[in-house]
Amino acid sequence: MSSCRRVGAALALSLSAPLAWAQPGAVNPRIREIVDAVSESRIETIIRKLESFGTRNTMSSQDDPERGIGAARKWIEKEFQSYSPRLQVRSDLYRVRKKDERIFRDVDLYNVVAVLPGKVSPETQVLVTGHYDSLQLVPLPGSSPAGGASIGERALQFDWQKVDVPAPGACDDASGTAAVMELARVMSRYDFDKTLVFIAFAGEEQALVGASLHAARARREKQGIEAVLNNDIIGTEVSGNGRIDNGSVSVYSDEVMDSPSQQLARLVREMGERYVPSMKVKVMFLQDRIGRGGDHSPFQMEGYAAVRISTPNENYANQHSATDLLENMSVPYTTRVAKVNAAAAASLALAPKAPAVMSIPGAGRGGRAQTASDGGAEAGRGGRGGSGDAAGSGRGAGRGRGPTPMLSRGQSRYDAQLRWRTVGSEANLKGFAVVMRSTTAPFWEQEIFVGKVNEYLMKDVSIDDLRFGVKAIGVDGTESLVAPYVYPARRKTEIETVQ
Repeated sequence: MSSCRRVGAALALSLSAPLAWAQPGAVNPRIREIVDAVSESRIETIIRKLESFGTRNTMSSQDDPERGIGAARKWIEKEFQSYSPRLQVRSDLYRVRKKDERIFRDVDLYNVVAVLPGKVSPETQVLVTGHYDSLQLVPLPGSSPAGGASIGERALQFDWQKVDVPAPGACDDASGTAAVMELARVMSRYDFDKTLVFIAFAGEEQALVGASLHAARARREKQGIEAVLNNDIIGTEVSGNGRIDNGSVSVYSDEVMDSPSQQLARLVREMGERYVPSMKVKVMFLQDRIGRGGDHSPFQMEGYAAVRISTPNENYANQHSATDLLENMSVPYTTRVAKVNAAAAASLALAPKAPAVMSIPGAGRGGRAQTASDGGAEAGRGGRGGSGDAAGSGRGAGRGRGPTPMLSRGQSRYDAQLRWRTVGSEANLKGFAVVMRSTTAPFWEQEIFVGKVNEYLMKDVSIDDLRFGVKAIGVDGTESLVAPYVYPARRKTEIETVQ
């Protein structure tokens, strides 16, 4: 193990004053080039073509060469294939059984997938996704008009068998699909350490069917998905109430503090604003808009880090209607959001793997480091249970109380002692950076590059006052996701009494 590095008492942090912000990271020329290559005109062409299929309802025709979900799927597949021979393109078929009013008969569902294999860590995947199916909600006779109502839609009654009515779906979600396809075209020209996977899902409007099937399959096959960037409704800059905002985008994660999805959202914010400074990335510590869902959710349920990227300015009157047209959305705004995606995806795909900071009890001194391949997503949530002093001294490890962070108070019990394990190849690893923030701060506030070591001691810094994390830094300056030290929840104790 590398020798422990020490920080003087001058670096002691106080909650009485804000922490100093870290200096901005350097711009990677390759990522800058990728972001700049995203084409507004090509995104417009894709949206216009997807709109031309009339409807892309999942239950519409699979055989019509010009109209319906089948024609759209075949066109998307051919487009992916035309971008580069390096892209491995396929359509994953799932034969979905009749279930409810939305899936009112057995249906063949296809997810269109384009894979760009990584050169160093091909087993680790970064997904960029959207859904290519569309929907027009047709109220049943006597029911109130849909009016694009969001939460209220659930209270209305619709004729889900009206699958051939116009459903252009320009913003929902040709905009997201166009971003996925354009990134596949641009990024397939480059080499990346990790595997990039570009997916156009079907069945989103039937309750996230395509994404749920892919996520469940990934978990069964133990696929190493590091991140999912899901794009849904990224085309409008004017909301239904007239609010105009073409300079921000919302990134939804979840409500669990320092979860893998929250860490991913923080990275999207940092990299998005670094490479697209005209955009403000608004991190939402919510899984999605209230009462609604997206294709990132099934991946979260399988333990993967996943976020939804979406406009903060929705027009409910156009959603799920015949007026969701290209003329009612903004291609320049969609392009800027696609560039934010490009910055985050390229940064992740070029960066080293995040270090492991959680130990598995009973695996020797300090416990074995837990990684994503053996349940790291659960470790990122702090596991389930743990002793009251596990984070402070490591006591409790090996007692079956769940993973614990490799974080202690050091020999003095008044310092912050951080340990971690390197994950993956060290060939392109420059070292590690420790990050800190106050317990009530949403984003990391201070960063210290500590070199190619596996432990770090901060004198006179209390681990009870701050949150800590570690990230890996590549030789080219790329940064991994932060691996946070998450304190285990205290378990309820059952106490027996003598009768």
